[in-house]
Amino acid sequence: MQMPRYRNPLTILRYLLALLLSAALLCAGVSCGESTSSSPSAGHDAQQRTYPYQIVTTVGMVTDMARNVAGEKATVEGLMGEGVDPHLYKPTRNDVAAMLQADVVMYVGLMLEGKLGDTLVKVARSGKPVHAVTELIDEQYLLAPEEMQGHYDPHVWMDPMAWAKCVEAAAEALSEFDPANAEHYRANARQYIAELERLDAYARKVIETVPPQSRVMITAHDAFGYFGRAYGFDVRGIQGLSTESEAGLKDIQQLVDLIVRRDVRAVFIETSVSEKNIRALVEGTRARGKDVTIGGSLFSDAMGRPGTYEGTYVGMMDHNITTIVRALGGEAPERGMNGKLSSPVK
Repeated sequence: MQMPRYRNPLTILRYLLALLLSAALLCAGVSCGESTSSSPSAGHDAQQRTYPYQIVTTVGMVTDMARNVAGEKATVEGLMGEGVDPHLYKPTRNDVAAMLQADVVMYVGLMLEGKLGDTLVKVARSGKPVHAVTELIDEQYLLAPEEMQGHYDPHVWMDPMAWAKCVEAAAEALSEFDPANAEHYRANARQYIAELERLDAYARKVIETVPPQSRVMITAHDAFGYFGRAYGFDVRGIQGLSTESEAGLKDIQQLVDLIVRRDVRAVFIETSVSEKNIRALVEGTRARGKDVTIGGSLFSDAMGRPGTYEGTYVGMMDHNITTIVRALGGEAPERGMNGKLSSPVK
């Protein structure tokens, strides 16, 4: 096996420790005389597997991805629904039970689900396959803001082509777990990635209509860094990467100065974050004689209502792209790329 290319010596050490831990767990299973077919692992005989098997996921974006990749081979249960903030989410007893009873567990990683960390470790130690879908993304791609103190920005789904890499990771994880259906998972992944490529092309086309000087995005928290890098926006969040951080008067005042200086026409609220800081920002700019509007509500750490178009990853991103473009003076269809948005974007 070729070691991934890492630039940080500490990361290399972690990688080596993970290999040693995996080897230790494998040896422990063999020495205790455990049958590999007694747990739902990669070595389980596909002929003994019961379909559909159970996948448990954390945030909605991973849930939607897992459903697209697994197809009819698995049922997928997401722990965090509409409007849930993963930074603050604490697992319930039912969540822990669901993960321990699952055949496969998938999560974003990069410390997004911080309060779920101990539970994920416990589930992994039980012998369940537990996978971070970001594990195939090269570290050189990841954003590492100073405030994260050596950790990476976990909001990679804001760039559809980065999310495509996560789709590949999900397909490989399920192929390892269920080798007999590996081509099924990989074919589903290819089809889904083609949809993400179309989404990316739509974003680039409509964003091109936004005047360059207007490409400033101000949101409740700093979840759109990858979006900004992919599509050329100056992105600012009132709070930091995690909603656990608090916005101070100085932070709001600095953004008021930016809005006045750059003549920003709209700011955005988020469905999973309190509106209070954005409302304070709007009031602050009005006190300076600048009338800034709320350009709409964006999906950041959670998707829309289950059963709706916005309750899918493509739908949530279509909504975000269309809302941002129209609010900042560009041109995009009122009902988005596929004409499926639940209501027209003003």
